This record gives sequence, structure tokens and C-alpha cells, in this order.
Amino acid sequence: MAKKKKNATKRLLVIIGVLVVLIIVAAFAARAVLGGGDKAAEVEIEVAATRTLTQVVTASGRVQPEVEVIISPDVSGEIVALNVREGDHVAQGELLARIKPDFYDAQVEQAQASLLQSRASTSQRRAELRTAELEYNRQKTLFESGAISDADIQASENRFETAKAGLEASQYADAAANARLRESREQLAKTRIFAPIDGTVSRLNVELGERVVGTTQMTGTEMMRVAKLDAMEVEVDINENDVVNVALSDTAAIEIDAYPGREFHGMVTEIANSARVAGAGTQEQVTNFPIKIRILDPHNVAAAQAAGQMLAASAEVPGTGQPVPKFRPGMSGTVDVFAETVRDVVAVPIQAVTVRDFNAIKRDSLAKARRSRADSTAVEEVPDAEDLRRVVFVIEDGVAKMREVETGITDDTHIQITSGLSGGEQVIIGPFRAVSRTLNPEDAVTVADRNRASVARD
Repeated sequence: MAKKKKNATKRLLVIIGVLVVLIIVAAFAARAVLGGGDKAAEVEIEVAATRTLTQVVTASGRVQPEVEVIISPDVSGEIVALNVREGDHVAQGELLARIKPDFYDAQVEQAQASLLQSRASTSQRRAELRTAELEYNRQKTLFESGAISDADIQASENRFETAKAGLEASQYADAAANARLRESREQLAKTRIFAPIDGTVSRLNVELGERVVGTTQMTGTEMMRVAKLDAMEVEVDINENDVVNVALSDTAAIEIDAYPGREFHGMVTEIANSARVAGAGTQEQVTNFPIKIRILDPHNVAAAQAAGQMLAASAEVPGTGQPVPKFRPGMSGTVDVFAETVRDVVAVPIQAVTVRDFNAIKRDSLAKARRSRADSTAVEEVPDAEDLRRVVFVIEDGVAKMREVETGITDDTHIQITSGLSGGEQVIIGPFRAVSRTLNPEDAVTVADRNRASVARD
């Protein structure tokens, strides 16, 4: 019984030993098959070619009139007449509203009475001056004949000078009363509010009978806005990194959310000098510059016809054959500003350009050289600091070659290469992970079959 048990144990040990040997052999075989040599990485390529590139700056914003006047009253009071409704077209000088004038009428009457009283006082002072002057001249004659003393002539002279000063003060009071009258008349006139420009009432914030506050006292009530709706623009915020590429008169393509599928022509008319900063002092701080793009296509037929303008298409704004749009202030839109165009330049897909640390590449190359020589002698000292440069990888004889490049402008898909490529090179554009991280100079590569066919067709 003990002998059988011992034989079974031996057989089990033999079987375990055989299994271990098989596993080791299989591991070495797999290593020989899979890792015995450097396998070529499969990549995608595109030929560097000459193109025309247009740099596009994209931003979102809102439609607004080029000219919009905010109307607030200069005087306070109750609205007793409101002659317009929102959307009405008005001509310059047309009466828009009236504020109750009773208080200001009373102010005019009070100023008129004050002026009359001042004028009467002036006449009285003038008569007193004549009396004082006659008395002084009479006293002067008596003094010269020795009939009166020095004290008498001095008293007479003082009365004459006092009367003269009193007349002068009365004349100043007369001028002040006259100024108050003019002011009160101007206040009365400001109870009638007229249209400052030809345009459309784009916003009406008050109703008949409502009380408004004049701007002479505080900010004032915004009663309405009058705008030129036949001349609209889009205001967008451009990031500080992109605003340097935008210039006045740059053309633009405008898409308005209310008119999907339609593209309108635009032109940059204004670029702000001061930035709008959002989230100042935080990690989310954003610095943008507002720019304005005029809509060149004919729009807002009713407003243009009311203003007596023609809506004929010009060479600058070709007709589209579609209905003329009606833009309203506040509509959302997206603008593509065509900032710069370069022609016949070498360009590659944007994803082909990446960044490599040249110092790290040198360190790796030296490490491989030392391993191949089986010594640890440092041939060259490489700085620890990063030396980042823009590069692309091209295929030469089945090997990836790294080329340092300088770049120019970009469009949606391609980037200009100003130096480093001459055109015609097979540039590696993917996979993204390989181009951006794992691909190294002198790595063996092969072109994917589907990509090779597409390059051949191009």
C-alpha cells in the first residue's frame, strides 16, 4: 500500500515537471515569433503638397443695429401722450411722446414774474442813482464855494457810489432771472420728445400714463430705442490669441441660427481696443475683444423701404435668389472671419505636426550607443532641460525620418510649412498616438493598405 502511494507521487512530480518544461518552451517560442525582431508600425500618410490656405477665425455673437439710439427723458413726470408703438418707423424730428407739462408751465410763469420783478427793481435803482448823482453834483458845487464841510461832500459821494453799486447788482439779478426763464422754457420744451434719427422703434419700455425719471436727476428711465434696422451687424467676442490676426475690412461668412442652411456675407468694421475680461483673477479668466461685422446682404425690406433705400444686389453682394431675410436685434449667429490667405505654399494636415524634445532624443540615442558598445563611457553630456521643437515624420525606405519644421497659418484641416519640407514628401499623419508620442526617428514603419490606395488615387 505504501509502495503504491509512493509510485503515484513520483508520477505526479514527473507530470508537473513536464508541464513546466512545456510552458517554458512555449514562452520562448512565442518570444521568438512575436518579439524576436522589431515589428514595423502601421501608419497613415499624406503627400505634402502646395495649397492655398485661408486662416479662419470663428466666433459666436448676436445681431444688433449698427446705429441704435437710446431715448431717455431729460425731465421727470407722467407720460400724457405716446404716439408710437414698437416696430413703427419714425422720421427725424417726429414727435414720439409728451410728458405732463403743468409743473414746467408753472416754472416758466414763476421765472417770468421773477424777471419782471427784477426789471422793476433795476428801474428803481436807476432812478435812485440819478437822484444820488444830482445831489452829489450839487454838493460838489457848494463844497467848491466853501459852503459845506468835507464831511458833507464825502457823505454825498458815498450815497452816489452806493446807488451806482445797487444799480449794478440789480442788473446782475436781472441777468440771473433771465437765465432762469430760459432754463425753465428749455425744461418745458423737453417735455416733448422727438425722434433723433430716421429709424424704427426697436424697443418700447413705457406705457401711456407711466411716470418716468429724467436724466438731470439720475440715470433716467429708458423709454425706447430708435434704430436703423436696414443696417445690421453682428458683434462677436474674439479671443486675445486670435484678434491679432483680424484686420479691418476682412471678409466674413455669417450664419444666423434663425436661417439655418443660409450663409450671409460680412465685413469687419470695428475692432475694440479694450478687452472684455471674464472671471478676472481666477483660473477660468478669459480675455476677449469684441469686433463688429457688418452684414452686407440686403435685409429687412420694410425698414429699408421706409428709409427710401434700394435693395438691389451689387457686385460686392451677389444676389442669392432667396427671400430677403428679416433680422431682429438679439438673434444669435456664428461668424467665420477670413483673416489671411496664402497661395501656393507647402501644407500638411494639422495632425502631422507634433512636438519632440530634442534633448530627450539625444539621451536615448547615446544610451543605445553605449549598450551596443557594452560600456558606460559618457561620450556627450546632454542638458536636462527640455528642447521642444516642431517636427513632422516622413517615410524614407520604410523608416520614419524626423524633420524639424517651421509653420505658418492654418485653415480647418491643413497647416502651412514655411521651412523643413519642399513638397512631395510622404508625411506620417496617423495614428494620433504614434505621431504625438510613441513614434521615434529610425523606427520601421509600413503604410496601411487602405491609406496606400487612397494616396495612390490622389
